[in-house]
Amino acid sequence: MERPAWAPQGIDLTVPSVSRMYDYYLGGSHNFEVDREAGKRAMEAWPGLPKIVQANRAFMRRAIRFAIGEGVTQFLDIGSGIPTFGNVHEVALSAEASARVLYADNDPVAVAHSRAVLEDEDRADVVSADFRSPQDILCSAEVERLLDLERPVAVLLVAVLHFIEDKDDPWKTVREIGDALAPGSLLVVSHSSADEGPLRSVGDDVRDVYRQTSSPLITRSRSEIKQFFEGFDLVEPGVVPIPRWRPEDMPETEDPLLLSGYAGVGRKAGSVG
Repeated sequence: MERPAWAPQGIDLTVPSVSRMYDYYLGGSHNFEVDREAGKRAMEAWPGLPKIVQANRAFMRRAIRFAIGEGVTQFLDIGSGIPTFGNVHEVALSAEASARVLYADNDPVAVAHSRAVLEDEDRADVVSADFRSPQDILCSAEVERLLDLERPVAVLLVAVLHFIEDKDDPWKTVREIGDALAPGSLLVVSHSSADEGPLRSVGDDVRDVYRQTSSPLITRSRSEIKQFFEGFDLVEPGVVPIPRWRPEDMPETEDPLLLSGYAGVGRKAGSVG
């Protein structure tokens, strides 16, 4: 297929990317035909999938506002994907002008587009790095310039851990990231699960689609997801279905589709400052 002018060289246009599929679900334009076809197959297996993506983004925005309300104004968004309207730096900076945001992603399209979006924004930046190599993020020049790890940071792992296989031990990586954070830092996680909702019946079909992408989809139980918060004290209401984490309003009826994942926020113990 023809390479779009905005696409960095070296990208394999024949392999779907989960970050570009996510962009497609959100109605973005930085995706390829192979991503759209994979996204359509996933939506055929799991109708309403974009609603889950939108629920994740809504949770992310609530968690950012919670962090700022707690006095945490530094954000590290790992597995950030392709910036779309209402992304972390827009939400954070609209709530607190002194906020600082660093994105990290290993998808060249996500990184290139992030750099273009952030070109004139000195309070936000992006680093090309993989969650599985946390020191490449924590020791980067971008972290040194933008974030003060001696002060609390909110680390966002929103809809990313379910693309990390058990063999890569994501729990160990999250602990390594947590060890580098100051007391009072926050860990923000959302993760797909087949405990409740339609993934219990269609999970195999959805996972088959993602096995053909750059990252397979790994669903985990609530107890497995809670283990990511080792070393952090969960804030109320704990690890709950995504729309139930501090909703701005409670709908009269709850869409069962939105019960296909869990979300939570933890605070690193210890005295601040």
